[in-house]
Formats: sequence, structure tokens, C-alpha cells
Amino acid sequence: MAVKLVSAREAAKSNGLKLLVYGSAGAGKTTLCKTMPGSPVIISAEGGLLSLRDSDIPVIEVGSYQDVLDAYEYLTTEGQQFDWVALDSISEIAEVVLSHEKKQTKDPRQAYGALQEQMTDLLRAFRDLPGRNVYMSCKMERQKDEQSGAMLYSPMLPGAKLAQQIPYLFDEVLCLRVERDADGNPVRYLQTQSDFQYTAKDRSGALDVAGEFPDLGEIANKVLSQPIQGA
Repeated sequence: MAVKLVSAREAAKSNGLKLLVYGSAGAGKTTLCKTMPGSPVIISAEGGLLSLRDSDIPVIEVGSYQDVLDAYEYLTTEGQQFDWVALDSISEIAEVVLSHEKKQTKDPRQAYGALQEQMTDLLRAFRDLPGRNVYMSCKMERQKDEQSGAMLYSPMLPGAKLAQQIPYLFDEVLCLRVERDADGNPVRYLQTQSDFQYTAKDRSGALDVAGEFPDLGEIANKVLSQPIQGA
């Protein structure tokens, strides 16, 4: 049996960047697709891509569970020229899967159990596309902490168990924040570290703890230039 050893740096570069970005409606998660360099493709379950109307990025529209499977099959066969893959958004894709599962059973618990299994398999499959950079966008959930009364923000998906599991599937989980400067102008940035309100993590240790400019190409350059660190 032959054993091939590679450095962590080489392995990270060959596997590509895999990241999840979540944020509120209108924060710019879809627009972030414009910052994918190279040869990108978007798998979209959203109702429209108005924010990308001036972009020529190819789009695979999915409206059913089978469409998502077909998109994955295409990327592993005919579509290997794409070096960036965006899933916009996994919240909408999860709703498509849940709708499919609800039609298969009258038991809601069984449908949500199947949702967790199907979505976990799907996300791992897309995440592990070899040699591809994968960007997945997600809606943001807002919940009030019963003990502190603080508002907590995290990725939003149907099914509590699935939503809790999602951040563990990625090395990079970033929150697209929108704040106002002194003149009232919107300022967008990617939060890279968790605080008492927002879920985020940068396992590479390469990103600025104060936040990053929302540009996927620049994020990839920073993360892939360094080996992935321990959890």
C-alpha cells in the first residue's frame, strides 16, 4: 500500500475554500457571488437574481430536490471547468428538500428527520467537491436568549437540529454585517469571530478578527495561503 504525504498547506490549496456566509435579507449575500474570481457558477433556489442583473455568471436554477442532484452530477461530469461554485441559498434549497419530503409522508417528524439526513448529505457532497472553491449563502435567524434577553444571530434553516449542525460542517462561517458610518452610509463587512450575539468562526486563523471586506477572492487568497489550523 502506497502512502502519499502532503503538507497541510498543499492539502488546503488542493481542496479549495469552503465557506458559509449568512446574513439578513438585503445584506448582499447574493451580490457577494460577483466577487468569485476565475470561472464561477451559481446554483440558485432563490426567486430572482436581480442583484446580479449586470453579471454574466452562469446560473443553474433549481426548483426541486432532483434539480439539486442533477446540478451536483453536472458539476462532477460536464461542469468541471467551474472552479467556484455558489449555492444561493442553502436555506431555500432546504425548503425545497423539506417540501419534497413532506410529500413522501404524512408524519412531520419523519419529514424533518429526512430533511436533516438529505441536507447533510447534500451539503457535504457540495462542500467536498475536489479542487473547487465553494460558497454557500444562508439566511439569518434571530432568537432571544431567555436568560440574558440578548438577541442571538445564527444561520437559519428549517429544522432545529439541522440549523445547529450546519456551522460544524465548515471551516469558515462568516456573518455578513451591515452597519452605518458617521454619515449614515451602509458599511458591509464579514464578521469572522463569534461574539455574545453572532455565530462565526475562522478555523484557518488567516482572517482579520476585526472583520473582512466582503470579497470572496480576497478571502480565498488569505485562507489558502496558510495551512488550516486546529479546531
